[in-house]
Amino acid sequence: MRDYFIRRLLLVPITLFGLTLLVFLITRFAPGGPLETALMRGTMGQGGESVKSSREDGGSGIDDAAKEALASYYGYDQPALRAYFIWLGVLPRDLHKVQADFEGEATEVELAIPGTNVKAKATREGVLTLTAGDPEALEEWKLRIESSEAVAEKWRRLNRGMEEPELFAPRAVLYQSSFAGVLQGYLGESTKYNEPVWDLMMARFPISIYYGVITMILTYVICIPLGVLKAIKHRTVLDTATSILVFIGYAIPGYVLGALMVVYLGSRLGWFPIMDFVSEDFHTLSFWGKTKDLIHHSVLPLICYMVGSFAFLTMLMKNNLMDSLAADYVRTAAAKGVPYRTAVFRHAFRNSIIPIATTFGQNITLLVAGSLLIEKIFDIDGFGLLSFHAVLERDYTVVMGTLTLGAFLMLLGNVISDVLVALVDPRVSFK
Repeated sequence: MRDYFIRRLLLVPITLFGLTLLVFLITRFAPGGPLETALMRGTMGQGGESVKSSREDGGSGIDDAAKEALASYYGYDQPALRAYFIWLGVLPRDLHKVQADFEGEATEVELAIPGTNVKAKATREGVLTLTAGDPEALEEWKLRIESSEAVAEKWRRLNRGMEEPELFAPRAVLYQSSFAGVLQGYLGESTKYNEPVWDLMMARFPISIYYGVITMILTYVICIPLGVLKAIKHRTVLDTATSILVFIGYAIPGYVLGALMVVYLGSRLGWFPIMDFVSEDFHTLSFWGKTKDLIHHSVLPLICYMVGSFAFLTMLMKNNLMDSLAADYVRTAAAKGVPYRTAVFRHAFRNSIIPIATTFGQNITLLVAGSLLIEKIFDIDGFGLLSFHAVLERDYTVVMGTLTLGAFLMLLGNVISDVLVALVDPRVSFK
């Protein structure tokens, strides 16, 4: 069993690598990305990225230097695969850089570090010589010489379908680099909010985890006993009445129920607040006032979160227990004089809980991911709504960050499900 789980755990990074690579390539080649949007705004005079008009670039309204600056800012200055490994943290990324072209027959160019009085000359052979300023300020900077072919290839990536200049000059690039990617715990910065992606997600974790944990606890605490009771009281009035309620809840999607409750219980009757996680004056309330306000805001969203899984788990528990009660080993135990309660809870219940255990690990993803539609209806600024807005606004660094975390939790949840099955059912042996 140990070897099985080691193999499963080793498959997690491999699967995560393939999934993130696929989505990263899709975001790179999908139209309407952040770079295209910035170039379009710059062309229309709305960019604000210090771009300027130029007739020499085919009428795009933005000169080549501004395009390269935007491409570097949004991470589009590298080929797709190299950009992915930079995002992953396997290759270093350029943190700061200064560049200059070797115009004509020039053998050297001057480079000045912004914000300092440091100046240096770079030759075509890659020799860097300090001409002004403190030599120690230049120690953390590195020099690379980009050939004419490399400069031309970068130009083609940024100017697809445009007439190519006849000549490209070699370029000297003075830069600082560092390994800063997923492996180092850095998910990049949001192109919309200009904040680290990890900080954006951390700000929403408490809300999503709050609803996720409470939903999971209430669902299992209520569904398992109710399923057992329905199995024992099969075909009674209690079983029929609860079945009607369960199937009504199963038939109504959570977001539809949420919309109905917002309209009738929130707007018309005014029993519950219809939006936000807490009230605006939450910080001014006492401890019990804060508790009451939080519960008051949580009732409707929690009902919506629970309605689908509530019906599923209740009927799953009932049907599995009924199958176990009809098994030969339970009838044999009853024939030997074992009390009915003991036969149910000591023999049948343990086998019936196995399918429930398989769902526990999968629900871990919901602790963070939440439900987009429910968060949208109740205006809850959670993890799901962050992912939704990131897709709509082409904020691909946030998309990659939320996808990576969600996929990791899903893969980890599958392994946890296998562990729980092995703990609940000793007959299970993974080899």
